[in-house]
Amino acid sequence: MKPEIHPEYMECQVTCACGETFTTRSTRPELRVEICSQCHPFFSGQQRIVDTEGRVEQFIRRYGLESRYEQEETDDAQEDTDDSEQ
Repeated sequence: MKPEIHPEYMECQVTCACGETFTTRSTRPELRVEICSQCHPFFSGQQRIVDTEGRVEQFIRRYGLESRYEQEETDDAQEDTDDSEQ
């Protein structure tokens, strides 16, 4: 390896949009990520829409899907209460 051409490899503080922080190693001192293992649906087991700028709501309003979206939310809420009663 040639001397003095490689970037310095140092400890790095990683910060996720959900607030989770952890330390790893990188060539940068700080990294900011949108999704980590604490909030990713594959690891957390919870499915949620990651929408940082209101894109989903904007799409629903633009194409007039409010009534359909509200109906799905009430159906999901009823299913959750039915499951908890059993």
